[in-house]
Amino acid sequence: MNKSIIYVKCENFSVLIIEIYKLLIEKKEFVMSKQLLKSSTSIGANVAESRFAQSKKDFISKMHIALKEANESEYWIKLLWKGEYIDKEIYIKLNKYITEIIVMLVKIIKTSKENE
Repeated sequence: MNKSIIYVKCENFSVLIIEIYKLLIEKKEFVMSKQLLKSSTSIGANVAESRFAQSKKDFISKMHIALKEANESEYWIKLLWKGEYIDKEIYIKLNKYITEIIVMLVKIIKTSKENE
């Protein structure tokens, strides 16, 4: 089965977050880094689950959960930047990625609801 664009985007974002997580651990930042790791990897996990959803309603539900996790990730990214744990360059890169994911998820949910 081919991987969707959103699946690949989330997978790549998760790999990037894992790299950032390792850097944050080296800086002795354990709490926000773990929250970011959990919420960010959960986005892709829910998108992966949605591939085999039992129904359209289940698919939309998984995408909604992914969207909520993406929104949480955006929050942790912003806090890490404002708390000076990540520099502006990393913040801009992560923020661009998560914004693209959020936009895609919103469109997927909207289109799926329209086609119910």
